[in-house]
Order: sequence, then structure tokens, then C-alpha cells
Amino acid sequence: MEKEENQNTTAKNHQEPEKETAKPEENLDSENKEETAQEAKEEIKEPTPEEKIAELEDKVARTFAEMENQRRRFEKEKEEAFEYGGYSFAKEALNLIDNLERSKQVLETDEKLKDSEALKKSLEHLDIIKKDTISIFEKNNIKPIESLNKKLDPNFHQAMMEIEDDTKEPGTIIQEIQKGFTIKDRLLRPSLVGVSKKVSKKEEKTEENKENKEDK
Repeated sequence: MEKEENQNTTAKNHQEPEKETAKPEENLDSENKEETAQEAKEEIKEPTPEEKIAELEDKVARTFAEMENQRRRFEKEKEEAFEYGGYSFAKEALNLIDNLERSKQVLETDEKLKDSEALKKSLEHLDIIKKDTISIFEKNNIKPIESLNKKLDPNFHQAMMEIEDDTKEPGTIIQEIQKGFTIKDRLLRPSLVGVSKKVSKKEEKTEENKENKEDK
């Protein structure tokens, strides 16, 4: 009997620690449930009137900012349309000056008309038409670009060829192939030009040899 009682007491002693270890887990589960419930309450919680007002004020401020940006954009587009509305027309109209210049060159190279009174009068009339056309352009803020004897400026000039010339500083415009124009502060078309460059050493030597031969 004593052995049985001892066995029962030892069994109880083994069982009791198991109950004690189970308690902390139950406490953790209950704490987690409470935290989850608290988070759910916070999520469901409606914003205060102050928060709603602040949110509405922010939306109104954003809307006004967008409207102001649109108004400024519209004003800028309106100004550009007023100032540069004739840009395409002006660019096409430059063909008139080009054609006048071509006509003048054709007449000047015509052997039949050379040194004739008819050629002289025709050239005078073409010059008058060209000057009047440029004058009309200038009244509408379309101005020719000055090129000859100027330094090459990529913003206004386009170099089409290099011409050897030691009398000019390299990069100086010494020939104008096609006149360029601006409309107000915007480039309408660049001037097509020829610029100077130094004479190559080979040509210098050949010229020296020619001079030496002539001296001999």
C-alpha cells in the first residue's frame, strides 16, 4: 500500500509542473487576442471632425494649385500664339526672297543680256522688290541675320564649307550662301555660310616653290 501511495504522489508531482507550464501559453494567447481586438477597434475608429476639416482643406488647396497652374499654362500658350502665330507663314514667305535672289543670279549670268539696258533695269526692279519685302518682314519682327565678317555662331549660322584664307581669322564667315532670319527672339532659319580656315602647309610649299622658280 505504501508503494502505491508513493507512486500516486510521484505521478501527481509529475502532472503538476505540466499545468504550470501550460499557463504562460494561455496568457500569451489571451494577450494576442486583446491586441488584435484593440487594433481592429483602432482601424474601425472614425476620424475626428478636426481631421476631416484638415483633409478637406488639403484637397481644396490642391485643387486651387492645379487650377492656378492651368491658368498660367493657358496664359503662356496664348502669349506664344499671339507672338509666334505667324511662324510657319513667315518661314514659307522666306522663299520669296530666295526666288528673287535666284532670279537675279540667272539674269546676271545670261550672256545674251550681259551689259544690256534691259538687264540693268531688271536687276534694279528685283532689288527694289527684295528691299520692300525685307522691310515688310522687319515691320513684323522678322529680321535678317548679319553674317559676313562675323564669327561663326552655331545658334544663327550653319557652316556649309571651309575656304582657305590667311587674311581672316579661322572661323570667320567670308561667304553667305543663303541668308538666315529671326522672328523676335526665335530663330526662323539659320544662315548657310562658308567660313575661313588656314592655308594648308602643302599649298604653302607649292606656292613657295613657284615663287622660287619664278625668281630663277
